Formats: sequence, C-alpha cells, structure tokens
Amino acid sequence: MDIYRFLLSGSGGQGVISTAILLADAGLHEGHHAVQLQSYGPEARGGATRSDVIISDGPIYFPKVEQPNYLVALTNQAMNKYLPLIRPGGMFLYDSDLVQPDLKVDAVRKGLPMFRTVREKLQKTVAYNICVLGVLVRLTGVVSFASIEPVLAKRFEAAHHESNLKALRLGAEMAASAMEA
Repeated sequence: MDIYRFLLSGSGGQGVISTAILLADAGLHEGHHAVQLQSYGPEARGGATRSDVIISDGPIYFPKVEQPNYLVALTNQAMNKYLPLIRPGGMFLYDSDLVQPDLKVDAVRKGLPMFRTVREKLQKTVAYNICVLGVLVRLTGVVSFASIEPVLAKRFEAAHHESNLKALRLGAEMAASAMEA
C-alpha cells in the first residue's frame, strides 16, 4: 500500500466528518496507520466542512492533507476551494447534482448523482454520507468493505445498521457502474 491522502469537503450536515472518521477507522481496523483531521465553519449546519484522512502502511508524520490524491466535494464552494490542491492524476469525486465542475485540473473526474439516488432508492437522505463512503471505498480500494461494516456497527446504534449497509451497498453499485462507463 502506498500512502492515500483524502480531502473530503462539503457543507455542515452532509456527514463529511463522519465519513472521514469511518474511513480512517476502517484503515486502522485493517492494521494500517491512519489519521483524521477536521475543520468546519462557525455554523454547525450549512457552514463549510473539511476533513482530511491519511492511510498508510508506514508512519504518518504530518496529519494535514496539502495535496490530496482523492478529493470529495459535495458543494460548489468546496470544489472551488479545494480542487486546485489535488495532486496531478488524482481523483475528484463529486455529487453531479450538487456540484458543477468548471475548473480545469489534471484529475480523473467521477461525478455521480449520489444524493438523488439515496433519496429515490432509500426514501430518506440520512445515510447520504454512507453512500458517498461506499462509492469512495469501491473506487479507491483503500480498505475493504469487510472492514467498513464492523466500523459502522461500532459507530452507530443498531437501529441504523441495516439502512447504513443499504446505503454502503448502493454507493458500491454506483461506483461499479461508473467504473464500467
């Protein structure tokens, strides 16, 4: 495994920080080194949110991601602020209904209608971030789904387990379709 640098960004209330925590926990679950760092605006909901995750087989000496290999942007504001930071050849994952990329960068773009699909298929959007996590894990292969499931079970109450698994699988299916295209 190389070092994986993720920058997840969006708006307060979209579950960006929870997604990052789950990703880092899954890395630890697999025996990797992992760190997670977060920042958000003064507003709890609606303010800018950013979370960095680094997963590596070796020690991690600096927790902040300055040039992500993988950028997730769930708002236009997040995309405008962080897309210029992406490493050349990196991957930019965004919600195609919420983000309209217009910046030119050397990155693979993966735009998927995640929010809409979660709303249509699961009839509620509370697990939107888990769908995003499913897409990210499937596209990157940084951790296995076998590691995500116990992390979800540990982090959330049992009442949410089935809906979280459905959202995770939905994200994996969306990513698989995007990989075939």
